[in-house]
Amino acid sequence: MQKLTDQQEQEVQEQLALYRQGVQEIIPLKELESKIRTSVIENRPLKIKLGLDPSAPDVHLGHTVVLNKLRQFQEHGHIIQLIIGDFTGKIGDPTGKSVARKQLTEDEVKHNAQTYFEQFSKVLDMDRVELHYNSKWLGEMKMEDVIGLAGKITVARLMERDDFEARIKEGKPISLHEFFYPLMQGFDSVQLECDIELGGTDQHFNVLMGRHFQEKYNKEKQVVILMPLLEGLDGVDKMSKSKHNYIGIDERPEEMFGKTMSLPDHLMMKYFELITDLPLEKISEINASLAAGQMHPRDAKMLLGRTIVRMYHGFGASERAQEQFISVFQKGSMPDEIPELQWNGSEEVNILELLVNVNLLPSKSEARKMIKNNGVKIDGTKVEDPNLIVRVQEGMTVQVGKRKFIKLLVDGE
Repeated sequence: MQKLTDQQEQEVQEQLALYRQGVQEIIPLKELESKIRTSVIENRPLKIKLGLDPSAPDVHLGHTVVLNKLRQFQEHGHIIQLIIGDFTGKIGDPTGKSVARKQLTEDEVKHNAQTYFEQFSKVLDMDRVELHYNSKWLGEMKMEDVIGLAGKITVARLMERDDFEARIKEGKPISLHEFFYPLMQGFDSVQLECDIELGGTDQHFNVLMGRHFQEKYNKEKQVVILMPLLEGLDGVDKMSKSKHNYIGIDERPEEMFGKTMSLPDHLMMKYFELITDLPLEKISEINASLAAGQMHPRDAKMLLGRTIVRMYHGFGASERAQEQFISVFQKGSMPDEIPELQWNGSEEVNILELLVNVNLLPSKSEARKMIKNNGVKIDGTKVEDPNLIVRVQEGMTVQVGKRKFIKLLVDGE
């Protein structure tokens, strides 16, 4: 291989250090460095793949762990290949599933894909992203092509997948079409000749299929970069809307900041490293200051909150969100701006139904629990009775916890 100049060698090492930041595993690391060297010498961008099955289009900060890594590659001129699984999405990725997933319709896939594009633009420059739909090649395969693809992997290798093994042990059925999901994901890499594929640690089996099939089709093998899964605000489970421990990238600045401030201290540095755009030097400085007791965890968390809000709403919104947090939660004031909601229900309603109907809480049981914990107020007055009948009035403010406020507008007034 051609010898690099000192400047080129420095560029290789800087890129390598950046791409290793926050990564769980690189398979294999030496090949990643080799690909970067070739890219620098030949002035040729690498092809970086992320496969998406658009089955859950609401993007939260947990999803941005991989997106931020893609952004780092994009900022160094590499090509981002987003593979929209409009074909594989109709099957459904069986990863982590104890039963077969519901197959999506074509309209559902297209709708969810469009939602992804709109939200991804908050992290990536979508004008510089290659968008590919894998139905372009998978939909055109003939039966002999499918059999040929299946003939390049053994059943024993497929059974190494934890989900399949667990379901067999538990006597749960596995449909034959589910075996084809990782095969098709691997074939995507063959078609696009990807250099690197990114995924979460739960995608370990799937992304390695790309290396397997590229080798079988005599292509240069891609490097796999696995990113850790981000714990949610509870500090325990993976960030998920179903567990109500998430921060959505479309949420209001005040909501994003307030949720960040509820994050357990031990997760702060992980969030700084995985979901912010701060440089490595700044993150190291924050970590050192915390360890030395020179920075209070509250101040670090406020910096994290401002950074997250700034990334998705701008500098002005981040400063206002912090000011409101201090005013509302440290000084006990009402926020200056409260979201308004048109109330079209009955004039009198049970408090549990009210809280669920205005989407302040997901269920009556959660609403009852919040009232029991003294977490519900109407016009500043604490609600103590879960059987309370509320007379809804114009401008009435409903508060849940410290961060959720709704001002009700009565229909017709």
